Amino acid sequence: MKNIAIGTGRRKTAVARVYIREGKGTVTVNNKDINAYFATPEQVQQAKQPLMVTSSDAKYDIIINVYGGGLNGQAGACSHGIARALTQVDVSNHTSLKANGLLTRDSRMVERKKYGQRGARRKFQFSKR
Repeated sequence: MKNIAIGTGRRKTAVARVYIREGKGTVTVNNKDINAYFATPEQVQQAKQPLMVTSSDAKYDIIINVYGGGLNGQAGACSHGIARALTQVDVSNHTSLKANGLLTRDSRMVERKKYGQRGARRKFQFSKR
């Protein structure tokens, strides 16, 4: 099968490569069914949200390779990647996806630890005496 569109989605440290093909609506994540891969129905729903918004959940087969981060970050990355790929398939999808905030990369990341401190912002305990 030939890929119609390819999209890359990111959230936190998770990266998802999304391939859209003509099909009946199966979604595969890392060679598993999406319901088997994600732990909760909320994660599945978040990952599939762009398909619901554009009402194209039964039009395409979607293959996703995702790595890094945890399951919540991966679900967000899958959503972002699907949204980007759907805009490649049909430009008219862009307005509805943008209105629902699905094309925006969630840029919140874990702040790095600083030297001389216990964590990113937490300091070592101060002792006056």
